[in-house]
Amino acid sequence: MTDRLPDVLKNTKDRYRLFGSPAFRAMVYVEGLLLKGARKYFDDMEFKEIVVPHITKATGACENIDTLFGVDYFGEAGYLSQTAQLYLESLIPWMNKVWCISPSFRAEPKVDNRHLTEFTLVELEFAGTFEELLEHIEGITTSMIESVLKKMTSRWLDRNRLRRITPPFQRITYEETIEAFDREFGHDITREEEQLLVKKFGDLPLFITHYPKSMKFFNMIENRENPELVDSADLVLPFGGEAVGAASREYRPDRLYKRLTESQMLKQLEARGGSIEDFDWYINVYRKYATAPHAGCGIGLNRVTQFVLGVDDIRMCTAYPLNKETLL
Repeated sequence: MTDRLPDVLKNTKDRYRLFGSPAFRAMVYVEGLLLKGARKYFDDMEFKEIVVPHITKATGACENIDTLFGVDYFGEAGYLSQTAQLYLESLIPWMNKVWCISPSFRAEPKVDNRHLTEFTLVELEFAGTFEELLEHIEGITTSMIESVLKKMTSRWLDRNRLRRITPPFQRITYEETIEAFDREFGHDITREEEQLLVKKFGDLPLFITHYPKSMKFFNMIENRENPELVDSADLVLPFGGEAVGAASREYRPDRLYKRLTESQMLKQLEARGGSIEDFDWYINVYRKYATAPHAGCGIGLNRVTQFVLGVDDIRMCTAYPLNKETLL
């Protein structure tokens, strides 16, 4: 029986008062060991680590432009990066398999147990298939957990629970999910519904696959059998919830440009005074150079940490949690 991490780790104010506690040190150690495990997997699989920018154009945004932090970049509109996805993708024709560790900045107005304004994101992109992508996610996740189990003994670590995590992970489609909850197509699955699902599947990691195209990033490729869906997957973990967002990418330049022009993301950008010109360099990579089918994902480190430590509050899973009420 493991001990429960003390709730005091939720506190974001006067964080320094926690530094000397064994629970705080254990949490920080787990966070670092998870990154060590990810790095081992990438090294073993011969992925190439890329140093990515942290101040970008809108090409550093995820689906929701409204959560970008804007910066004045010498008189030009810039943003703190949310994802390095497009920057990694653009190197695939020459480097084949790439990855990075970088901060993701989100202007999240909520102060709760799920959202931070800065967190660590592990991202990968590679030339390959959707099935290979899911296998990589399984491999990275298990390597991260193995790193913790190998190096750490702690009364806050449920080793028996973590030893159960072995590939392949179970899967359910988006359409099967909404049917189970009697929801309409287009319903965004809630955290509570995610946790009910993982309990149903034995409190183990669960892929939810093939989301509606209208809900997802503009460059996720359409499913061949149903073009209203995209070849995408979220990995849902007990405690942590959605920890990984993944998809195969649209690699054909004309279709990619069309999807961008029709996207809600571009409409949001234009409403903020921006334009499609932010994406010129990215689209030109596809137009000028031969590209192949490729796929990738982003792994939220702190949600994996939540799962490993068995806690419901993301503020308990990083040394310096930042949200709207905290600026260090």
